[in-house]
Amino acid sequence: MKKETASGMTDQAAPGRKDQTAGMRKTTQPALPLQREKREREGYDIFPVFSLEEENIYKGYETLAAWISDFRQVTIDGYSGVHWQAFTEALNQAFRKNGISVNWHCIDAALKGEAEIERLTAPFLGGEDPLFGRLFPGELTDFFETAKLEKITPPGNSLDILYGTGAALAGWKGPLVYLDVPRNEIQYRSRAGSVCNTGRSAPRPPAQQYKQFFFVDWVVLNKHRKSLLPRIDAFVDQQRTDGITWMEGENFRHALDLVVRNAFRARPWFEAGAWGGNWMKQHIEGLPYEEINYAWSFELITPENGVILESSGKMLEFGFDFLMVHNNKAVLGKAVSRFGDQFPIRFDFLDTFSGGNLSLQCHPGNAYIKAHFGENFTQDETYYILDAGENAEVYLGFREGVSGERFRETLEESVLDQVPVQVEDFVQVFPAKKHDLFLIPNRTIHCSGVNNLVLEISSTPYIYTFKLYDWLRPGLDGKPRPLNLQRGFENLDFSMEGERVKKELLSVPQLLEEGDDWQLLELPTHQEHFYRIQRLEFESEMQLETEDGAQVCNLVEGGPVRVYTSSRELTLQFAETFVVPAAAGTFKLVNLGKKKAKVVKAFVK
Repeated sequence: MKKETASGMTDQAAPGRKDQTAGMRKTTQPALPLQREKREREGYDIFPVFSLEEENIYKGYETLAAWISDFRQVTIDGYSGVHWQAFTEALNQAFRKNGISVNWHCIDAALKGEAEIERLTAPFLGGEDPLFGRLFPGELTDFFETAKLEKITPPGNSLDILYGTGAALAGWKGPLVYLDVPRNEIQYRSRAGSVCNTGRSAPRPPAQQYKQFFFVDWVVLNKHRKSLLPRIDAFVDQQRTDGITWMEGENFRHALDLVVRNAFRARPWFEAGAWGGNWMKQHIEGLPYEEINYAWSFELITPENGVILESSGKMLEFGFDFLMVHNNKAVLGKAVSRFGDQFPIRFDFLDTFSGGNLSLQCHPGNAYIKAHFGENFTQDETYYILDAGENAEVYLGFREGVSGERFRETLEESVLDQVPVQVEDFVQVFPAKKHDLFLIPNRTIHCSGVNNLVLEISSTPYIYTFKLYDWLRPGLDGKPRPLNLQRGFENLDFSMEGERVKKELLSVPQLLEEGDDWQLLELPTHQEHFYRIQRLEFESEMQLETEDGAQVCNLVEGGPVRVYTSSRELTLQFAETFVVPAAAGTFKLVNLGKKKAKVVKAFVK
């Protein structure tokens, strides 16, 4: 194959690109299948779908090639993590079957040099810090040479395809195809060494790649695809190595219109961890049991979750972010003026059943997270106990009169000498039982103990955890897990101690309203929390209003429950999380089970 030139031209052989395809993903979590099984579901669904009319989703490279072949020049852009070589080779093979010759042009020919891109991104990657950087303020165009972009022009004597992340920046005429990959899949591919950061020719260790993905790549690519969404002509889900599914752009945007006005579930994804347990392995069908544990289920961490569309049994996933850039007002309602394109509320599971304590930790204050990391709001959390085993506990707040100096000396000695810390001498410990709610405003020391299934209801920022003590255990890779003593002590609130903890951080349910067979309970949150939490308890049904705000919900007891919104219905099983967008307006919950159902919901105050 000919080497790329400044013009971007290649010969007519199957195109190449600087990525790898061997060992494409490294995970035991099952990949999203192309086709949905037709069976009556019982229990938690790891592949929830939003169903469309028939024949809205197409499957296979042959169908996409047939669609593209009607045009003379086509642009194929896409998110980070796309396996461009695998995709273009498969698509080129489909063209060849139909006797179609293609001139392939790769946008990488217009990238700035790696050294220049490294100088551009380095100030935002935190130097030697293994975890944290600062959000990049620039654009995807900062990675490209303008003069080189202008030189990539089609000769016009055959079918010309310009492909690669950022390809739309060249401004070609003709249809735009966009390839999307969910962020969980990007991370699996990164661990397998099969993807690189933007502008790099070779993969780095996954932790380093993730840091650049989070603080640089995904920031600029989110801005880029927001600008492209109104003019995408074909949307492709490229997460599977054995095939693709795709939709025409107009139908895709119509599907987004439907989703932002009806109840839906995001696709959850699951991760093992050093402290992880086995509740999810035992209660959620379809998770590979050979995984060492499942520490997390990312129920709704919107920067990393996708939503699955289904039509005629075919499934296509898109990143949740598309809903926000398509119509954030419909999703958030009145909260859009504060949060813009950011969905503010996060739900996830922390599983420590027969596992270990989480690391002892705190999260940054609002001013700190803005100044140091560029985030607009901080990581305020709560622990809702969805299930609890014997001797379940939560560590929360300091004991009365704890000396910050002595606490730090003890932690530093532990690091130096590898000696355990008697955490209970410094931090309060509370018994945990099902349906308890513990409040964790920023700067508060905390962690879950063993034998909890925590439904963590939090604000969306999700990586800013300052670990202070990790029980001297290694990570799953056998290496010590990074601690963050300096940043932790710059944020710890030592006034959150003694009786104040019991008074402010142990939520006590309050009855707001009740009917013949239902109750609405307020689970008060802290003044630092920008969201409220309520629990709906009902024997038959409840009629509710979004009140122009998104509602994030989880069925915490009983079920199944059916949710009715303007034009759809959604059946929920125990422990499933769902979203009711602000634009849904009125919605109804109907209990299909034989005992009282309980649904927890969170929304912006």
